[in-house]
Amino acid sequence: MSAIRHALSTKREDDFAQWYQEVISEAEMAEESGVRGCMVIKPWGYGIWERIQRLMDDMIKAAGVQNCYFPLFIPLSYFAKEAEHVEGFAKEMAVVTHHRLVADGKGGLVPDPEAKLEEPLIVRPTSETVIGAAMARWVQSWRDLPLLTNQWANVVRWEMRTRMFLRTSEFLWQEGHTAHADRDDAMVETLRALEMYRAFAEGPLAMPVIAGEKPENERFPGAVATYSIEAMMQDGKALQAGTSHYLGTGFAKAAGIQYQDREGTQQYAHTTSWGTSTRMIGGLIMTHGDDDGLRVPPMVAPHQIVILPMLRENDEDEALLAYCEELRCALASQSVLGEPVRVLLDKRPGKATQKRWAWVKKGAPLILEIGGRDAAGGQVSMLRRDRLWNDKAKANFIGLAKDDFVARAASEIEDIQLSLYAEARAKRDANITRVSSFDEVAAFFSEEKRYPGWVEVEWARPTGEELEDVIKRLKELKLTMRNTPLNAEPVTGNCIFTGRPAVERIYVARAY
Repeated sequence: MSAIRHALSTKREDDFAQWYQEVISEAEMAEESGVRGCMVIKPWGYGIWERIQRLMDDMIKAAGVQNCYFPLFIPLSYFAKEAEHVEGFAKEMAVVTHHRLVADGKGGLVPDPEAKLEEPLIVRPTSETVIGAAMARWVQSWRDLPLLTNQWANVVRWEMRTRMFLRTSEFLWQEGHTAHADRDDAMVETLRALEMYRAFAEGPLAMPVIAGEKPENERFPGAVATYSIEAMMQDGKALQAGTSHYLGTGFAKAAGIQYQDREGTQQYAHTTSWGTSTRMIGGLIMTHGDDDGLRVPPMVAPHQIVILPMLRENDEDEALLAYCEELRCALASQSVLGEPVRVLLDKRPGKATQKRWAWVKKGAPLILEIGGRDAAGGQVSMLRRDRLWNDKAKANFIGLAKDDFVARAASEIEDIQLSLYAEARAKRDANITRVSSFDEVAAFFSEEKRYPGWVEVEWARPTGEELEDVIKRLKELKLTMRNTPLNAEPVTGNCIFTGRPAVERIYVARAY
């Protein structure tokens, strides 16, 4: 087999970070905005986010959660009520102190000293405090519970090291916030949201994840318990792709969320919060991308099929375009994965090969090239993005009769969705190693492995100074504890950190 000449200049195995940035650029996902840590999300990238929104919003509403919207600006005094929460976000908060600019006499503008706000406003880093204030007004009786809300919004966290879709100063997300009469009901909601994220990641995103509880040091500021889904990227690092938090009554006490129970006694509500963000797109890129660009799972692809008529320069072939439009209509009338097939007829001018490789880099699941002879003979040439190359290192086009392709298009799309998940699952499972001592952990990550993967260890869930020592030892190896998987196998050995009998398993990895 001759060497394959890939569409990207950087290979994953040579420089994964540079490869990631090149995929985003060549797939026309996003670009720099001129403001540090903020990005312009281009139509293809935003189209994927719209698909994520659409599908996840349906799942959120199916659970009885209602969408709301809360202000971008939050009074500083709201945060001051919850000291632990504030401490967790203080270094990342953007603060508004003035409401007007004036000329500085030198051709520039400066804040007007007379326009200083009476109270500084925080640009929303998360909305527990402002939503808590609303819940305190909305909840009066046990009849008002549970209160289930969600919002789709942007948030700002002033990151020092930024990377598109993974860690940006401004990002898009959804945040669910709920209030309940007791701990049991709140925990049901916390775990429901976690399961929703797991199902979404492994379904629409075809991204295998581990769902579990975060260790004490990784909890959301002010939370009693934090749960996450953790995905393994192709470089072996972990990505936290969604979190769900049981907040206990701490936020309710700070915000005054009280209700009168059935016996007439005042009680504090138990609250939860849960969220995921455009970070999921970063996870999608690093899970499915290859050396030719992005590969988008069909469920979240803005276009599942792209039809490319091979038009002659400066000459629109009416017969060819009519044939392609007939094909588009036949495909769009079908359903796949519970929705109508999303198909695009790309009639833009340009050479067919250039347009093909543009869509390859974007990761469209199915690409059809159709020339005049194809139209005359009732044929199509199909290229599956997940199976790009044949055994001769050439683009793996398959010639089919048009009617045959129309009949099998839905099954091809379904198969791509399943095959991307199976491929990612196999890679992940092959790169998780169980070890039984800290020395083995150190040895595992010190070996000459470019992308070492994760280790699974047994531990005794230490706290206090013991936990601080564990964190320190792992930090020296640039490692973090990810989560303790739900429904894991029973433990049988001793904690690799303390030597005491273990109580659960936990994953350890390098992470984004």
